[in-house]
Amino acid sequence: MAHLPQSLYSAARPEFPYPGKSGQPKWSRLQGIVRCSSTESLTSLTQNATETELKYMVSQHGWGVRRLRRDDEEEIRRVSLVQAEAFHIPLALFNDFFFLFFQAEVLSGLLYKLKNSPPDRYACLVAEQTGEADTSSSSSSVVGVVDITVQTENSVLRHFPGVEEYLYVSGLAVSKALRRKKMASTLLKACDVICYLWGFKLLALRAYEDDAAARNLYSNAGYTVVESDPPWTSTWIGRKRRVLMTKRIS
Repeated sequence: MAHLPQSLYSAARPEFPYPGKSGQPKWSRLQGIVRCSSTESLTSLTQNATETELKYMVSQHGWGVRRLRRDDEEEIRRVSLVQAEAFHIPLALFNDFFFLFFQAEVLSGLLYKLKNSPPDRYACLVAEQTGEADTSSSSSSVVGVVDITVQTENSVLRHFPGVEEYLYVSGLAVSKALRRKKMASTLLKACDVICYLWGFKLLALRAYEDDAAARNLYSNAGYTVVESDPPWTSTWIGRKRRVLMTKRIS
């Protein structure tokens, strides 16, 4: 069981300011890069990834991806902010106020997974600029994130007889100002590396059926659709149909 900074637990239940007020996170940078090109094999991508977690497991298109530093409070808060900004649905009234509640919920969920998940069953991967990309638009460290978790859901495994476990990709988020710069593709490549390092053969994720941009991203990364939600699920209030997409790692 991981030991996390105690101050983060109070951060997951913050004192909320009046609507419209927000603080600016503090950011730090990490040195050390393991470089690779998009044409390299998984073996070459991972040959240096096990040397130290301070180095990037994937570095391409100006982005470096590594595991979240579990003892870095500011980095954990930053990750929750990136995901909250990506998935929060804006409201007409008191949007800033409700966003703080949503971010606290995201932070609480992240802390739970970090504390209770073995390091070879869950990983939070973060992306930051390596100096090759244009840094004028942001001075932050962590600007992208994705979660990868070992799962055994029957609705996925029934499509793959003989497979007992798989890695589920979720929470893929990129800072709004830095989208469409191949950061998401680099994060997905890092998921391939984790799959290889942990000895798994199958990756899975879900996307909204009508989200053409996301589905195109996953298709370009090698994922294929194996199942869609039943048609009647779209009649539920607030429910959108999703597709299950998977990828095999050889």
